[in-house]
This record gives sequence, C-alpha cells and structure tokens, in this order.
Amino acid sequence: MSRSLDLEFLGHSTVVIDLDGVRLLTDPVTRARVGPLRRVEPVPSRERTRGVDAVLISHLHWDHLDVPSLRDIGRSTPLYVPAGAAPWVRAAGFTDVHDIAVGDTVDIGGVEVRAVPALHSGFRPPLGPTAPPLGFVIRGSRSIYFAGDTDLFEGMADLGERVDLALIPV
Repeated sequence: MSRSLDLEFLGHSTVVIDLDGVRLLTDPVTRARVGPLRRVEPVPSRERTRGVDAVLISHLHWDHLDVPSLRDIGRSTPLYVPAGAAPWVRAAGFTDVHDIAVGDTVDIGGVEVRAVPALHSGFRPPLGPTAPPLGFVIRGSRSIYFAGDTDLFEGMADLGERVDLALIPV
C-alpha cells in the first residue's frame, strides 16, 4: 500500500484527498453555479474526480450536497451522508448510500473515516430533509480533519486525537 497524502482543492469545500492509495472527495460541487454560489475558477474537469473510492457529505445544503455534481461522479460511487439523509439521497437515484452519525467509524480501503460533530444547520431548503451536520476525521498514515461548514464550538479542540491537517472551508 502506498503511504502518501495528496490534496487537490476544487473549490468551496470540494477537496480530493488521496491518502495511502484511497481517493476521497468531500462535498462535491463541480458546476459553474449552484444557487447564488458562482465559481471564480474554471469548472474542474471530470478527470479530476474520476476514480473516487467514496464521497463524504458534511451536510445537506445545496452547496455541499449538489445532486448534479454527484451524478457526474457516478450514481454507484459510495456516498457517506449525515444520518437520516440516505433515503432522500437514494430517492435521487444513488445506489450506494450510507448514513453516518457522530461517533461512527467506517473503513474505506484501509483508511478510517470517523464522523465528528459540526455546528451548522442541517436543513435542505426549501422543503428538503434535515440531518445533523458532520465533520470527518480521516486517518491513515496521516490524520486529516475536514470540518464541513461548522462554526467554532467548544468540543472542536477535543476531537479525541491529534490531526496533522485541518481542512476548514471558508
């Protein structure tokens, strides 16, 4: 197994994380515009998101769970979504969807992904579902904290372990 870390920022909170031979994608938005959010940089080529082992979704807002972007990645790509959101995501046509709650840990190709708390709205406006927002601690040969859209909160400093790198979208 390759012991390496490579990150590629694709915009907003979309990051390709290559860790120890496992390719993860966070909150993919790969279109020119989602609601009022407009891309300043060019739309990333589809090649930049090919070969993803799993997608991590921090919360249900349009700019973090963009259905057209997910369809471009593939309807059968494993998606890890906040607990309670899986039925809604499956109804949108995705076949490999997993609810994950704070404290849950999953193994993706030998890389451990643990859901941690986040402080943010979990509602998908205007009439969508609500699910608790998440951050993720990703551990392989390195440890990465992906914060999602969290506000600062008291427990943030105590994620239960040291992290080598924090990805905190702004």
